[in-house]
Amino acid sequence: MGLTTEQLTEAMDALAAREPAFAVALERIGYPPPRISERGFGTLLRTIIGQQVSVTSAQSTYRKLEGIVGSLDDPANIIAATDEQLRAAGLSRQKASYARSLSTLVTSGELDLANLPEDDEEAIAKLVAVKGIGRWSAEIYLLFAEGRTDIWPAGDLAVQIEIGRLLGHEARPSEKLVRELAEPWRPHRGAAAIFAWYHYQSDMKVI
Repeated sequence: MGLTTEQLTEAMDALAAREPAFAVALERIGYPPPRISERGFGTLLRTIIGQQVSVTSAQSTYRKLEGIVGSLDDPANIIAATDEQLRAAGLSRQKASYARSLSTLVTSGELDLANLPEDDEEAIAKLVAVKGIGRWSAEIYLLFAEGRTDIWPAGDLAVQIEIGRLLGHEARPSEKLVRELAEPWRPHRGAAAIFAWYHYQSDMKVI
């Protein structure tokens, strides 16, 4: 479960007290709504299915796959599925291999999604060991599904754009710089990321 409304409010108040740019933006657009995903296998499988396709296409594939193999919260259903069934649902050969990798690691207990390491970097390392799960996907999972408060997806393009805008940078800051800029925001960087996305969406609406 991701950060709650109460947690986001408290974190944003703390950030606004440290960084005037957050205070100004918060006054203008208000607090961001929660972004919450279910914890577990199904959410990571959705992440794999959604890579490099539109949201609509990913949802269609997910529904087809569920209709063919059964509940997608059970990794055993992916393991039992044939290659033909996975292709019929719309999974490419590569994504099918990623789905099987995830399913095998979860089923064997090598990846215990109910007991990931408390240390964020160790948890990220566990997740990126899965084929098809990169650092960004791991960070998003930990932020939205586990509600870890200090996850900072500095490699996210929208986060880079909005942090640059909020802090008055003429050009989009690099991932390295975005990580450095956010150091004073610990342990509330997760809320800062959610606010950056919210700010980005608000900018798009204005446009």
